[in-house]
Amino acid sequence: MADIRILINDKAVSDLKAPSSGQYRARDTQLKGFHVIVGRRSKTFAVQGDLRKDGKRIASISVRIGDGEAMSTREARAIAKAYLAQISKGKHPNPKPALLIEQPGSASVSRDNTAVQVDQRTEAAPKGITLSQAWQRYRDAHLIRKGRSDGTIEGYRDHVERLFKNWRDTPLKELAEDPAKVITRHDEITKEHGPYIGNGSMRTLRAVYNHARRAHRYLPADNPASVVDWNSEKRRNTAMGLEDLPHWFRQVAALQNPIRREFHLFSLLSGCRPTALMEAQPQHLDLRRRTLHIPRPKGGADRAFDIPLSRQMILCLLRAIRFAHHFYPFQAKKWLFTAESDSGHLAEQKEDRKVLAKWGNELRQTFRTLATPAGVSEFDARLLMNHAIPGVNAGYISRHKLLEDHLRAQQQAISNTIFCALGNMTSIDPTVRSWLGPHATRRAIEAAKREESGAVRGFDRRHLAKAAVTSLRHSPSSHLGRENLPGA
Repeated sequence: MADIRILINDKAVSDLKAPSSGQYRARDTQLKGFHVIVGRRSKTFAVQGDLRKDGKRIASISVRIGDGEAMSTREARAIAKAYLAQISKGKHPNPKPALLIEQPGSASVSRDNTAVQVDQRTEAAPKGITLSQAWQRYRDAHLIRKGRSDGTIEGYRDHVERLFKNWRDTPLKELAEDPAKVITRHDEITKEHGPYIGNGSMRTLRAVYNHARRAHRYLPADNPASVVDWNSEKRRNTAMGLEDLPHWFRQVAALQNPIRREFHLFSLLSGCRPTALMEAQPQHLDLRRRTLHIPRPKGGADRAFDIPLSRQMILCLLRAIRFAHHFYPFQAKKWLFTAESDSGHLAEQKEDRKVLAKWGNELRQTFRTLATPAGVSEFDARLLMNHAIPGVNAGYISRHKLLEDHLRAQQQAISNTIFCALGNMTSIDPTVRSWLGPHATRRAIEAAKREESGAVRGFDRRHLAKAAVTSLRHSPSSHLGRENLPGA
Protein backbone atom coordinates (compact mmCIF):
# COMPACT_ATOMS: atom_id res chain seq x y z
CA MET A 1 0.00 0.00 0.00
CA ALA A 2 1.37 3.43 -0.95
CA ASP A 3 2.45 5.94 1.69
CA ILE A 4 0.01 8.73 2.55
CA ARG A 5 0.21 12.22 4.05
CA ILE A 6 -2.07 13.29 6.94
CA LEU A 7 -2.11 15.65 9.88
CA ILE A 8 -1.11 13.23 12.62
CA ASN A 9 -3.38 13.44 15.65
CA ASP A 10 -5.04 10.90 17.94
CA LYS A 11 -8.16 10.54 15.83
CA ALA A 12 -6.27 10.30 12.54
CA VAL A 13 -4.00 7.58 13.91
CA SER A 14 -6.92 5.57 15.26
CA ASP A 15 -8.63 5.79 11.84
CA LEU A 16 -5.62 4.43 9.91
CA LYS A 17 -6.55 1.16 8.22
CA ALA A 18 -4.27 -1.86 8.42
CA PRO A 19 -2.90 -3.01 5.04
CA SER A 20 -3.77 -6.43 3.65
CA SER A 21 -0.07 -7.19 3.46
CA GLY A 22 3.21 -5.48 4.26
CA GLN A 23 3.17 -1.98 5.73
CA TYR A 24 2.93 1.68 4.75
CA ARG A 25 3.79 5.05 6.24
CA ALA A 26 1.43 7.89 7.12
CA ARG A 27 3.62 11.00 7.00
CA ASP A 28 2.79 14.16 8.94
CA THR A 29 1.89 17.26 6.92
CA GLN A 30 3.30 19.62 9.57
CA LEU A 31 6.52 18.08 10.93
CA LYS A 32 8.80 16.79 8.18
CA GLY A 33 10.18 13.36 9.01
CA PHE A 34 7.52 12.47 11.57
CA HIS A 35 5.37 9.52 10.52
CA VAL A 36 3.42 6.45 11.59
CA ILE A 37 4.41 2.99 10.35
CA VAL A 38 1.20 1.05 9.84
CA GLY A 39 1.43 -2.74 9.73
CA ARG A 40 -1.14 -5.50 9.79
CA ARG A 41 -1.12 -5.74 13.60
CA SER A 42 0.57 -2.55 14.85
CA LYS A 43 1.04 1.18 14.43
CA THR A 44 4.36 2.71 15.38
CA PHE A 45 5.48 6.34 15.63
CA ALA A 46 8.83 7.04 13.99
CA VAL A 47 11.06 9.77 12.57
CA GLN A 48 13.22 9.76 9.48
CA GLY A 49 16.08 12.10 8.70
CA ASP A 50 19.53 12.53 7.19
CA LEU A 51 22.68 12.40 9.31
CA ARG A 52 25.23 14.93 8.12
CA LYS A 53 28.80 15.83 8.91
CA ASP A 54 30.54 18.95 7.66
CA GLY A 55 27.45 19.65 5.58
CA LYS A 56 27.63 16.31 3.77
CA ARG A 57 24.96 13.62 3.99
CA ILE A 58 26.29 10.48 5.65
CA ALA A 59 23.20 8.31 5.82
CA SER A 60 19.43 8.34 6.10
CA ILE A 61 18.01 6.81 9.28
CA SER A 62 14.61 5.88 10.63
CA VAL A 63 14.17 5.77 14.40
CA ARG A 64 11.12 4.29 16.06
CA ILE A 65 9.52 6.31 18.89
CA GLY A 66 6.83 4.10 20.37
CA ASP A 67 3.59 2.20 20.03
CA GLY A 68 1.01 4.26 18.17
CA GLU A 69 -1.83 2.76 20.21
CA ALA A 70 -0.22 3.18 23.64
CA MET A 71 1.33 6.63 23.16
CA SER A 72 -0.51 9.89 22.48
CA THR A 73 0.37 11.81 19.33
CA ARG A 74 1.15 14.82 21.49
CA GLU A 75 3.89 12.93 23.33
CA ALA A 76 5.15 11.31 20.14
CA ARG A 77 5.37 14.65 18.33
CA ALA A 78 7.40 16.16 21.18
CA ILE A 79 9.86 13.25 21.09
CA ALA A 80 10.00 13.44 17.30
CA LYS A 81 11.04 17.10 17.45
CA ALA A 82 13.78 16.23 19.93
CA TYR A 83 15.02 13.32 17.78
CA LEU A 84 15.03 15.40 14.60
CA ALA A 85 17.00 18.14 16.36
CA GLN A 86 19.67 15.58 17.30
CA ILE A 87 19.72 14.06 13.82
CA SER A 88 20.27 17.52 12.30
CA LYS A 89 23.45 17.77 14.41
CA GLY A 90 24.76 14.43 13.23
CA LYS A 91 23.80 12.52 16.37
CA HIS A 92 21.80 9.33 16.42
CA PRO A 93 18.97 9.90 18.94
CA ASN A 94 18.72 6.25 19.97
CA PRO A 95 21.96 4.45 19.09
CA LYS A 96 22.50 0.71 19.70
CA PRO A 97 26.23 0.25 20.34
CA ALA A 98 26.05 -3.56 19.92
CA LEU A 99 25.11 -3.13 16.26
CA LEU A 100 27.82 -0.59 15.45
CA ILE A 101 30.98 -1.44 13.52
CA GLU A 102 33.95 0.85 14.04
CA GLN A 103 35.17 2.60 10.92
CA PRO A 104 38.28 4.71 10.40
CA GLY A 105 37.70 8.38 11.02
CA SER A 106 35.10 10.00 13.20
CA ALA A 107 31.96 7.99 12.45
CA SER A 108 30.60 4.54 13.33
CA VAL A 109 28.26 2.85 10.88
CA SER A 110 25.83 0.04 11.76
CA ARG A 111 25.70 -3.28 9.94
CA ASP A 112 22.36 -2.46 8.30
CA ASN A 113 23.63 0.97 7.28
CA THR A 114 20.59 2.62 8.83
CA ALA A 115 22.22 4.32 11.81
CA VAL A 116 25.29 6.49 12.09
CA GLN A 117 26.80 7.84 15.30
CA VAL A 118 28.99 10.89 14.94
CA ASP A 119 32.08 11.09 17.12
CA GLN A 120 31.36 13.01 20.29
CA ARG A 121 34.94 14.18 20.83
CA THR A 122 34.32 17.54 19.23
CA GLU A 123 34.09 20.45 21.61
CA ALA A 124 30.60 20.98 23.04
CA ALA A 125 28.76 24.04 21.82
CA PRO A 126 28.34 26.87 24.34
CA LYS A 127 25.13 26.88 26.34
CA GLY A 128 24.16 30.25 24.91
CA ILE A 129 21.62 32.86 25.91
CA THR A 130 19.31 32.10 28.83
CA LEU A 131 15.62 32.83 29.08
CA SER A 132 16.25 35.66 31.55
CA GLN A 133 18.80 37.31 29.26
CA ALA A 134 16.55 36.93 26.24
CA TRP A 135 13.60 38.42 28.16
CA GLN A 136 15.60 41.48 29.25
CA ARG A 137 16.68 42.09 25.67
CA TYR A 138 13.13 41.61 24.35
CA ARG A 139 11.72 43.97 27.00
CA ASP A 140 14.25 46.77 26.37
CA ALA A 141 14.70 46.48 22.62
CA HIS A 142 11.17 45.58 21.60
CA LEU A 143 8.51 46.40 24.19
CA ILE A 144 9.92 49.60 25.71
CA ARG A 145 11.40 50.91 22.48
CA LYS A 146 8.07 50.48 20.70
CA GLY A 147 6.18 52.22 23.50
CA ARG A 148 4.17 49.25 24.73
CA SER A 149 1.99 49.99 27.75
CA ASP A 150 3.13 49.26 31.30
CA GLY A 151 0.32 46.70 31.61
CA THR A 152 1.54 44.81 28.55
CA ILE A 153 5.12 44.76 29.81
CA GLU A 154 3.98 43.65 33.25
CA GLY A 155 2.06 40.76 31.71
CA TYR A 156 5.16 39.49 29.90
CA ARG A 157 7.29 39.98 33.03
CA ASP A 158 4.82 38.02 35.14
CA HIS A 159 4.97 35.08 32.76
CA VAL A 160 8.77 34.96 32.66
CA GLU A 161 9.56 35.73 36.30
CA ARG A 162 6.68 33.86 37.96
CA LEU A 163 5.37 31.11 35.68
CA PHE A 164 8.82 30.33 34.21
CA LYS A 165 10.70 31.08 37.42
CA ASN A 166 12.63 27.79 37.35
CA TRP A 167 13.70 28.36 33.74
CA ARG A 168 15.15 31.86 34.09
CA ASP A 169 18.75 30.58 34.02
CA THR A 170 18.00 27.84 31.51
CA PRO A 171 19.52 28.29 28.01
CA LEU A 172 16.90 28.68 25.30
CA LYS A 173 18.75 26.05 23.31
CA GLU A 174 18.08 23.52 26.04
CA LEU A 175 14.34 24.27 25.94
CA ALA A 176 14.30 23.93 22.17
CA GLU A 177 16.02 20.55 22.35
CA ASP A 178 13.76 19.23 25.10
CA PRO A 179 10.22 20.05 23.91
CA ALA A 180 8.69 17.52 26.31
CA LYS A 181 9.71 19.87 29.14
CA VAL A 182 7.78 22.71 27.50
CA ILE A 183 4.70 20.53 26.97
CA THR A 184 4.76 19.46 30.62
CA ARG A 185 5.01 23.05 31.83
CA HIS A 186 2.13 24.13 29.60
CA ASP A 187 0.01 21.35 31.07
CA GLU A 188 0.96 22.39 34.62
CA ILE A 189 0.16 26.06 34.07
CA THR A 190 -3.15 25.16 32.44
CA LYS A 191 -4.10 22.99 35.41
CA GLU A 192 -3.03 25.56 38.03
CA HIS A 193 -4.10 28.82 36.39
CA GLY A 194 -6.50 27.96 33.59
CA PRO A 195 -6.39 27.55 29.80
CA TYR A 196 -6.07 31.25 28.95
CA ILE A 197 -3.02 31.86 31.13
CA GLY A 198 -1.55 28.56 29.93
CA ASN A 199 -1.74 29.74 26.32
CA GLY A 200 -0.67 33.28 27.19
CA SER A 201 2.52 32.09 28.89
CA MET A 202 3.45 30.05 25.81
CA ARG A 203 2.85 33.05 23.55
CA THR A 204 5.31 34.98 25.72
CA LEU A 205 7.89 32.20 25.42
CA ARG A 206 7.34 32.06 21.66
CA ALA A 207 7.84 35.83 21.27
CA VAL A 208 10.97 35.95 23.44
CA TYR A 209 12.51 32.96 21.61
CA ASN A 210 11.80 34.34 18.14
CA HIS A 211 13.31 37.69 19.10
CA ALA A 212 16.43 36.03 20.55
CA ARG A 213 16.97 33.87 17.46
CA ARG A 214 17.48 36.95 15.30
CA ALA A 215 20.80 37.57 17.03
CA HIS A 216 21.63 33.97 17.99
CA ARG A 217 21.41 31.90 14.86
CA TYR A 218 22.67 28.75 16.59
CA LEU A 219 19.23 28.42 18.21
CA PRO A 220 17.10 25.74 16.48
CA ALA A 221 14.59 27.05 13.98
CA ASP A 222 11.75 25.18 15.68
CA ASN A 223 10.32 27.37 18.43
CA PRO A 224 9.95 25.38 21.69
CA ALA A 225 6.43 26.76 22.15
CA SER A 226 5.34 25.30 18.82
CA VAL A 227 5.12 21.80 20.29
CA VAL A 228 2.26 22.51 22.70
CA ASP A 229 -1.34 21.60 21.98
CA TRP A 230 -3.05 24.95 22.50
CA ASN A 231 -6.01 25.07 24.82
CA SER A 232 -9.34 25.88 23.25
CA GLU A 233 -10.22 29.53 23.82
CA LYS A 234 -13.73 30.88 23.48
CA ARG A 235 -14.68 34.52 23.59
CA ARG A 236 -16.43 35.16 26.89
CA ASN A 237 -20.15 35.73 26.47
CA THR A 238 -20.60 37.90 29.57
CA ALA A 239 -22.09 41.12 28.20
CA MET A 240 -25.31 42.59 29.60
CA GLY A 241 -28.42 43.35 27.59
CA LEU A 242 -30.78 46.27 28.07
CA GLU A 243 -32.95 44.26 30.45
CA ASP A 244 -29.94 43.64 32.75
CA LEU A 245 -29.05 47.30 33.23
CA PRO A 246 -31.58 48.29 35.97
CA HIS A 247 -30.30 45.61 38.33
CA TRP A 248 -26.67 46.53 37.57
CA PHE A 249 -27.32 50.23 38.26
CA ARG A 250 -28.87 49.34 41.64
CA GLN A 251 -25.77 47.33 42.50
CA VAL A 252 -23.43 50.14 41.50
CA ALA A 253 -25.48 52.69 43.44
CA ALA A 254 -25.14 50.54 46.57
CA LEU A 255 -21.31 50.63 46.44
CA GLN A 256 -19.95 52.59 49.39
CA ASN A 257 -17.02 54.16 47.53
CA PRO A 258 -18.43 56.98 45.31
CA ILE A 259 -15.33 57.15 43.11
CA ARG A 260 -15.50 53.44 42.32
CA ARG A 261 -19.15 53.94 41.38
CA GLU A 262 -18.20 56.56 38.81
CA PHE A 263 -15.33 54.45 37.51
CA HIS A 264 -17.63 51.50 36.77
CA LEU A 265 -20.22 53.74 35.17
CA PHE A 266 -17.66 55.47 32.95
CA SER A 267 -16.25 52.06 31.97
CA LEU A 268 -19.72 51.09 30.75
CA LEU A 269 -20.40 54.38 28.95
CA SER A 270 -17.01 54.53 27.22
CA GLY A 271 -16.20 50.86 26.56
CA CYS A 272 -12.63 51.72 27.55
CA ARG A 273 -10.25 49.09 28.88
CA PRO A 274 -10.12 49.49 32.67
CA THR A 275 -6.32 49.40 32.93
CA ALA A 276 -6.02 52.45 30.66
CA LEU A 277 -8.90 54.27 32.35
CA MET A 278 -7.39 53.91 35.83
CA GLU A 279 -4.49 56.14 34.80
CA ALA A 280 -6.62 58.96 33.40
CA GLN A 281 -5.43 62.38 34.56
CA PRO A 282 -7.16 65.79 34.79
CA GLN A 283 -4.83 67.12 32.09
CA HIS A 284 -6.22 64.49 29.71
CA LEU A 285 -9.74 65.88 30.04
CA ASP A 286 -10.66 68.60 27.56
CA LEU A 287 -14.14 69.89 28.36
CA ARG A 288 -14.01 72.43 25.54
CA ARG A 289 -13.59 69.68 22.96
CA ARG A 290 -15.53 67.19 25.12
CA THR A 291 -12.84 64.50 24.90
CA LEU A 292 -10.76 62.36 27.24
CA HIS A 293 -7.32 61.52 25.91
CA ILE A 294 -5.97 58.00 26.52
CA PRO A 295 -2.20 58.32 25.96
CA ARG A 296 -1.09 54.73 26.57
CA PRO A 297 -3.82 52.19 25.76
CA LYS A 298 -3.21 48.57 24.89
CA GLY A 299 -0.64 48.62 22.11
CA GLY A 300 1.32 51.52 23.57
CA ALA A 301 1.68 55.20 22.76
CA ASP A 302 1.28 54.56 19.04
CA ARG A 303 -2.34 53.61 19.72
CA ALA A 304 -3.18 56.75 21.74
CA PHE A 305 -6.67 58.10 21.04
CA ASP A 306 -9.39 60.48 22.26
CA ILE A 307 -12.69 59.30 23.69
CA PRO A 308 -15.60 61.54 22.61
CA LEU A 309 -17.75 62.37 25.65
CA SER A 310 -21.52 62.25 25.83
CA ARG A 311 -23.43 64.44 28.32
CA GLN A 312 -23.79 61.52 30.72
CA MET A 313 -20.06 60.79 30.53
CA ILE A 314 -19.16 64.40 31.31
CA LEU A 315 -21.44 64.42 34.36
CA CYS A 316 -19.89 61.14 35.49
CA LEU A 317 -16.38 62.61 35.32
CA LEU A 318 -17.46 65.81 37.08
CA ARG A 319 -18.87 63.78 39.95
CA ALA A 320 -15.66 61.78 40.18
CA ILE A 321 -13.60 64.98 40.24
CA ARG A 322 -15.71 66.56 42.99
CA PHE A 323 -15.55 63.46 45.17
CA ALA A 324 -11.81 63.17 44.53
CA HIS A 325 -11.13 66.77 45.59
CA HIS A 326 -13.06 66.26 48.79
CA PHE A 327 -11.88 62.82 49.88
CA TYR A 328 -8.42 62.71 48.26
CA PRO A 329 -7.36 66.35 47.62
CA PHE A 330 -3.68 65.57 47.18
CA GLN A 331 -4.18 62.65 44.74
CA ALA A 332 -6.85 64.61 42.87
CA LYS A 333 -4.18 66.94 41.52
CA LYS A 334 -2.84 64.13 39.36
CA TRP A 335 -5.58 61.52 38.86
CA LEU A 336 -9.26 61.45 37.91
CA PHE A 337 -10.12 58.21 39.70
CA THR A 338 -8.28 58.56 42.99
CA ALA A 339 -7.76 55.96 45.71
CA GLU A 340 -5.74 55.21 48.82
CA SER A 341 -3.10 53.28 46.91
CA ASP A 342 0.64 53.62 46.42
CA SER A 343 0.06 55.17 43.01
CA GLY A 344 -2.75 57.47 44.17
CA HIS A 345 -5.23 56.15 41.62
CA LEU A 346 -7.47 53.09 41.42
CA ALA A 347 -5.23 50.06 41.13
CA GLU A 348 -7.83 47.30 41.44
CA GLN A 349 -11.25 47.39 39.80
CA LYS A 350 -12.50 43.95 40.80
CA GLU A 351 -15.60 43.66 42.97
CA ASP A 352 -17.22 40.76 44.78
CA ARG A 353 -19.61 39.17 42.29
CA LYS A 354 -22.31 39.13 44.95
CA VAL A 355 -21.93 42.90 45.28
CA LEU A 356 -21.47 43.79 41.61
CA ALA A 357 -22.17 41.18 38.97
CA LYS A 358 -20.36 42.84 36.05
CA TRP A 359 -17.18 44.93 35.94
CA GLY A 360 -13.99 45.39 33.94
CA ASN A 361 -13.89 44.02 30.41
CA GLU A 362 -17.44 42.71 30.81
CA LEU A 363 -18.56 46.34 30.66
CA ARG A 364 -16.51 46.80 27.50
CA GLN A 365 -18.33 43.82 25.98
CA THR A 366 -21.63 45.32 27.10
CA PHE A 367 -20.76 48.62 25.41
CA ARG A 368 -20.10 46.82 22.15
CA THR A 369 -23.30 44.79 22.51
CA LEU A 370 -25.50 47.81 23.22
CA ALA A 371 -24.02 49.75 20.30
CA THR A 372 -26.21 47.65 18.01
CA PRO A 373 -29.63 48.59 19.48
CA ALA A 374 -28.32 52.16 19.65
CA GLY A 375 -28.03 52.09 15.85
CA VAL A 376 -24.22 52.43 15.80
CA SER A 377 -22.49 50.65 12.92
CA GLU A 378 -19.78 48.07 13.46
CA PHE A 379 -17.26 50.42 11.86
CA ASP A 380 -18.10 53.30 14.23
CA ALA A 381 -18.10 50.94 17.24
CA ARG A 382 -14.58 49.85 16.32
CA LEU A 383 -13.43 53.46 16.18
CA LEU A 384 -15.03 54.29 19.53
CA MET A 385 -13.35 51.28 21.15
CA ASN A 386 -10.00 51.99 19.45
CA HIS A 387 -10.02 48.66 17.64
CA ALA A 388 -7.87 48.20 14.57
CA ILE A 389 -9.74 48.63 11.30
CA PRO A 390 -9.18 45.62 9.00
CA GLY A 391 -8.40 45.92 5.31
CA VAL A 392 -6.50 48.37 3.15
CA ASN A 393 -9.05 51.14 3.76
CA ALA A 394 -7.78 51.62 7.33
CA GLY A 395 -4.88 53.75 6.12
CA TYR A 396 -7.24 56.23 4.46
CA ILE A 397 -9.25 57.02 7.61
CA SER A 398 -8.41 60.09 9.70
CA ARG A 399 -10.03 59.31 13.03
CA HIS A 400 -9.73 62.81 14.47
CA LYS A 401 -11.70 64.20 11.53
CA LEU A 402 -14.65 62.04 12.53
CA LEU A 403 -14.28 62.71 16.23
CA GLU A 404 -15.74 66.18 16.66
CA ASP A 405 -19.21 65.53 15.28
CA HIS A 406 -19.88 62.08 13.92
CA LEU A 407 -18.28 59.88 16.59
CA ARG A 408 -19.56 62.05 19.42
CA ALA A 409 -23.09 61.67 18.07
CA GLN A 410 -22.63 57.89 18.01
CA GLN A 411 -21.30 57.99 21.57
CA GLN A 412 -24.31 60.02 22.67
CA ALA A 413 -26.65 57.50 21.05
CA ILE A 414 -25.11 54.65 23.08
CA SER A 415 -25.30 56.63 26.35
CA ASN A 416 -28.93 57.55 25.68
CA THR A 417 -29.78 53.91 25.00
CA ILE A 418 -28.19 52.85 28.29
CA PHE A 419 -29.99 55.47 30.39
CA CYS A 420 -33.31 54.97 28.63
CA ALA A 421 -33.20 51.38 29.88
CA LEU A 422 -33.44 52.74 33.44
CA GLY A 423 -36.83 54.30 32.85
CA ASN A 424 -37.78 56.44 35.87
CA MET A 425 -35.42 54.71 38.31
CA THR A 426 -33.53 57.93 39.01
CA SER A 427 -36.69 59.36 40.57
CA ILE A 428 -38.50 56.41 42.18
CA ASP A 429 -35.63 54.13 43.26
CA PRO A 430 -34.09 55.64 46.43
CA THR A 431 -30.72 53.91 45.97
CA VAL A 432 -30.24 55.09 42.39
CA ARG A 433 -31.70 58.52 43.21
CA SER A 434 -29.12 59.02 45.96
CA TRP A 435 -26.47 58.55 43.28
CA LEU A 436 -27.87 60.01 40.06
CA GLY A 437 -30.66 62.24 41.32
CA PRO A 438 -30.52 66.05 41.10
CA HIS A 439 -27.85 67.63 43.34
CA ALA A 440 -26.94 64.20 44.72
CA THR A 441 -23.20 64.84 44.64
CA ARG A 442 -23.49 68.17 46.44
CA ARG A 443 -25.67 66.67 49.17
CA ALA A 444 -23.28 63.72 49.58
CA ILE A 445 -20.29 66.02 50.08
CA GLU A 446 -22.20 68.31 52.43
CA ALA A 447 -23.29 65.29 54.47
CA ALA A 448 -19.70 64.10 54.61
CA LYS A 449 -18.55 67.49 55.85
CA ARG A 450 -21.17 67.46 58.60
CA GLU A 451 -20.14 63.99 59.65
CA GLU A 452 -16.49 65.01 59.51
CA SER A 453 -17.06 67.86 61.94
CA GLY A 454 -19.31 65.76 64.18
CA ALA A 455 -19.16 62.50 66.04
CA VAL A 456 -17.15 60.58 63.43
CA ARG A 457 -14.28 63.04 63.27
CA GLY A 458 -11.73 60.30 63.78
CA PHE A 459 -12.97 58.06 60.98
CA ASP A 460 -11.05 57.76 57.70
CA ARG A 461 -12.32 59.01 54.35
CA ARG A 462 -14.01 55.75 53.48
CA HIS A 463 -16.15 55.91 56.59
CA LEU A 464 -17.09 59.49 55.73
CA ALA A 465 -18.14 58.50 52.22
CA LYS A 466 -20.25 55.69 53.64
CA ALA A 467 -21.89 58.05 56.10
CA ALA A 468 -22.62 60.52 53.31
CA VAL A 469 -24.33 57.87 51.21
CA THR A 470 -26.38 56.68 54.18
CA SER A 471 -27.45 60.22 54.92
CA LEU A 472 -28.50 60.80 51.31
CA ARG A 473 -30.69 57.71 51.15
CA HIS A 474 -32.83 59.12 53.94
CA SER A 475 -33.09 62.58 52.38
CA PRO A 476 -36.26 63.74 50.60
CA SER A 477 -36.40 63.34 46.84
CA SER A 478 -36.74 66.15 44.36
CA HIS A 479 -37.87 66.44 40.75
CA LEU A 480 -35.62 65.63 37.77
CA GLY A 481 -33.80 68.21 35.71
CA ARG A 482 -34.99 69.41 32.34
CA GLU A 483 -32.99 66.86 30.32
CA ASN A 484 -33.66 63.96 32.67
CA LEU A 485 -29.88 63.50 33.14
CA PRO A 486 -28.04 62.43 36.32
CA GLY A 487 -27.26 65.47 38.42
CA ALA A 488 -23.81 66.71 39.38
